[in-house]
Amino acid sequence: MIIESKMEKIGIVGFGVMGKVIANNLHKSGFGVLVYDINDDAIILAQKLGYTTYSSPKEIALNAKIIVLSLPNPKIVSDVVYSDKFSLLSAASKGSIIIDTSTVDAETTITNAKEAYAFGISYLDSPILGRPSAVGNWTLPIGGDIESIESVRHVLETFASNIISVGALGTGNTIKLLNNLMFGAINSITCEVFSLCKRQSVDPKLFFDTISKSGAATVSKLFNELAPKIIDNDFSPVFSINNLHKDVGLGMDMAMKSGIRLNISESGQQLNDLARREGFGDEDTSAIIKLFDKTK
Repeated sequence: MIIESKMEKIGIVGFGVMGKVIANNLHKSGFGVLVYDINDDAIILAQKLGYTTYSSPKEIALNAKIIVLSLPNPKIVSDVVYSDKFSLLSAASKGSIIIDTSTVDAETTITNAKEAYAFGISYLDSPILGRPSAVGNWTLPIGGDIESIESVRHVLETFASNIISVGALGTGNTIKLLNNLMFGAINSITCEVFSLCKRQSVDPKLFFDTISKSGAATVSKLFNELAPKIIDNDFSPVFSINNLHKDVGLGMDMAMKSGIRLNISESGQQLNDLARREGFGDEDTSAIIKLFDKTK
């Protein structure tokens, strides 16, 4: 049965960059928004925005039948879902649906879903393809049963325009990791060529303006997003190096289990490792250029 009242309450666990824009769009669409985050500053912000906040995932589960996760890594997702007496499954009622928009591996999703199914709770992996500014136009590759997807489509449509059922649980996660492996490669080469551009005494803005109107840059919209940040030395995070490092690591683990080696991704991950050691892992992925600029 489709859960369809627009006055219903939606739980958001994780009020970071993506969780916040999801919550905002749900609120604009008339849903009640319930928020939990382990970070006190995130809770204060949620309260300022008028959202109801709770002190544990359990309390979210007691008050919402549809729960959206937006969390930073697989361990935190699993902890929130089933780890202890304050987890979602300690209180979620039969028929509830957990929508995990986090970027995690397929194995984590499958394990979490098995735990949820034991309580009569549905579970979907629904990672996000899109930058925060593109909310409303995101693509969601969703793994899980069609009936559950359709029952929450009205919720998903508040923040995504392209909702794709991709098959079994974990398939959405796999697609997202493949996407982010490509992101990592494009990010690395973009930073590399801009560094060389400056060494060749070519104005970076001139370079960008010239090739962004050519066929070469149309290979990736990401180039057109990264380049202005590099030119302006604006490394405020849209997607942090730490998050990219985590995602590429998950993708490389997936490849290893599949029996292949990702040479390009390994090279990019070395840059991510170095950036983290240099202390700018919390900055935008475009900050990788600082590594090249330091090289003599």
